[in-house]
Amino acid sequence: MKIKAIHFMKRAVRYFRNKSIQFILSLSFSLVALFGMGFMGMAIYNRFVSSTKELTIENNEQLIDQVNMNLNTYLRNMMRISNSMYYSVIKKVDLSRGTLDSEMKLLYEAFKDNLVSIVCFRGDGALIAAAPVNTLKNDLNVAGQHWFTQADNEIENLHFSTPHVQNLFFDSTYNYHWVISLSRVVELTDKGDIYRGILLVDMNFSGIEQLFAKVNSKNSGYVYLIDSNGEIIYHPKQNLIYSNLLHENNTRASGYQDGTREESFEGTQRMVTVRTVGYTGWKIVNVTPVSEFNLSYHQIRLFTGITVAVTILLIFIANRFVSYLISNPIKKLDDSVKDLEHGVLDLNIHIGGSYEIQHLGRTITSAVKQMHHLMDEIVIEQEKKRKSEFDSLQAQINPHFLYNTLDSVVWMVESGQYQEAISMITALAKLFRISLSKGKNMISIREEIEHAKNYLYIQKIRYKNRFSVKIDIDPEILDCSTIKLIVQPLLENAIYHGVEFMDGDGEITIKGYGESDNIYIEVMDNGLGMPQETVNLLLTEDNRVHKKGSGIGLLNVHQRIQLYFGKEFGLNIESELDEGTIIRIHLPRFIYGTEVKREDAVNEK
Repeated sequence: MKIKAIHFMKRAVRYFRNKSIQFILSLSFSLVALFGMGFMGMAIYNRFVSSTKELTIENNEQLIDQVNMNLNTYLRNMMRISNSMYYSVIKKVDLSRGTLDSEMKLLYEAFKDNLVSIVCFRGDGALIAAAPVNTLKNDLNVAGQHWFTQADNEIENLHFSTPHVQNLFFDSTYNYHWVISLSRVVELTDKGDIYRGILLVDMNFSGIEQLFAKVNSKNSGYVYLIDSNGEIIYHPKQNLIYSNLLHENNTRASGYQDGTREESFEGTQRMVTVRTVGYTGWKIVNVTPVSEFNLSYHQIRLFTGITVAVTILLIFIANRFVSYLISNPIKKLDDSVKDLEHGVLDLNIHIGGSYEIQHLGRTITSAVKQMHHLMDEIVIEQEKKRKSEFDSLQAQINPHFLYNTLDSVVWMVESGQYQEAISMITALAKLFRISLSKGKNMISIREEIEHAKNYLYIQKIRYKNRFSVKIDIDPEILDCSTIKLIVQPLLENAIYHGVEFMDGDGEITIKGYGESDNIYIEVMDNGLGMPQETVNLLLTEDNRVHKKGSGIGLLNVHQRIQLYFGKEFGLNIESELDEGTIIRIHLPRFIYGTEVKREDAVNEK
């Protein structure tokens, strides 16, 4: 399979290599348009589907929040009635001296539109007071009622029942209501003693039915209510469910956390939004079949497909036209520059077509002229490099330094200091040997430091040990490469500008170390130092600084390093008045004999 793919790619390359630029441009633009519009169509469709789903979820959550708020209002009304009866009536009445009947009836009259009954029982089930009727049915076991036992077992809580028919009392009209019961334990006072009782508030279930019926009349799906165990409290198709003609996923919904999720129930994909009702553990469930918005999905797919197809056709026609406008001037330009391949620089370059093609023609014309100019500049630059190297070699022997050294030798001989004279001449000979180094510009750091030691030995004799020297070179860098004669000018600068005019003893330190692929050699003195404006001009060709000392000079050393190794290397100077100066040499790290000189590489090219 891999071999076949490679073979196919080679055939495709050969095929397109022989085609015109107009064909390639037209095909390329068309393929880009095809894939681009296809991707855009898919992106638009997916975004629409996502937005539709998000909007549906948002609407469902807003709807269910509104239902939750209304249902909470309904339940709080029950709690308000219960609290009023308990704290405003029962708590204040001693049953041995009074009754609850009048206050209970007043409370019932105030809420009778939604209230079915208010009843208070003793802990054994005996009736204390009831409104509006107070005739219990015969042989009725009140203490065995679910709402009674639930409140009696959990005395701290308020207990809301599921809908049921309340038939505690005898009603001559036999008009029994579906109710939601709120039951709680209360404390009854009789002759100063406290007894347990049960307070029952029955609210008409029609209030919940009306609330949910109003919501379901406007919703594309439906909303129903279950208790914490999954038992249905209200469902718009409750009769069909009880008749086993319709099924609902209410048991599973009771375990859902609040929020929206998708589920599959009896082969139907549905979006289910759940919200838990406070105080009761009931759950409001909104169900929206996914098929409700499948029609919108089909319409947007059709619209997106037609739009993409028409757009691709228009782009293909435009591509043919645009590719001709682009390719024709390029072909003429290509014909006019073919002679450039054979080294002919005097060309009549075609300039035509669009602005970009014209600009390209003018650029090629300008590039040919620049080639002439750059060739001339390369010749000049090479001459400058050779002159710089020549000047560097010529400046290695400072006549003034040589004259002073020989004068010191003469003085030593005349004064009979023959051994000192021999040592000074020996140091001078080593100095010249390393300076010449058989015409090579690259030496090891070991040799460069040796050269610096000989130079300092001569200078210390001349200056009668007016300064001390400390040399600290990491042994790991001694066999690395450096351009020769780059430390001596720094030492010369430290002597002439740093310690020569000091009142006390001068100190000069040479420190060398490596960091990763870099080498640093620092020359430090405790001399007079320089202001920052002077430091800023030392490595420039500005003549506002009097550069006394070596013929090579700091600028020459800096330029030579950059000529060999690049602009990222060279010298760095730090100085403060009356504190001293640090000049830091930055070199690449090469073992001596393995470096490649930059100018050789240029010449090879």
